[in-house]
Amino acid sequence: PLTAIKGSAETLLGGALEDREHGPEFVRSIYEQSVRLEKLVADLLSLSHSESGRERVEKGAVDLRAMAEGVLKGLTPVLAGKRVTPALLVPEGFTVQADRDKLSQILINLVDNAAKYNRAGGGLRLRAALEPGFTRVTVEDDGPGIPAGHLPHIFERFYRVDKARSRELGGTGLGLSIVKRLVELHGGTVGVES
Repeated sequence: PLTAIKGSAETLLGGALEDREHGPEFVRSIYEQSVRLEKLVADLLSLSHSESGRERVEKGAVDLRAMAEGVLKGLTPVLAGKRVTPALLVPEGFTVQADRDKLSQILINLVDNAAKYNRAGGGLRLRAALEPGFTRVTVEDDGPGIPAGHLPHIFERFYRVDKARSRELGGTGLGLSIVKRLVELHGGTVGVES
């Protein structure tokens, strides 16, 4: 993002600021790239904090359905941009013991990822079910899938299956590693099926 920001700023300073036709494009680029940079820094800080050994999980009763509704509502622009239709398949009153903020961040990252890498006009399903000794939360999409060779690596920092597409969509390569770390802080595990 810094290269694009610097290049656009230099172009504006070099005379494009007065160009009413193309000037706004460079300003828009600076804004979009600064948003990407802000997300990257926030993700790095979040990951660093969660790996510091000082982060604590403050568990309490969380209405998972209500939280999931809020997450889907907050990600409406991302879902609408790809014409993705979400289906909330979490039963009414489904409560879990979790850290509210961390669980919200987990769901946001999973839903955002599933929406971005979904096919245009696809579906997205968010489910929860009680299993013996734990709760299983599943986010499923209708995207093209992930080649088997990439599956063991997708929760690694900065790992991207399709680097060009991830950059185009604004991914940092940190979202799923943050999910993994936050799930593990809760004493859980995370996995993927394609």
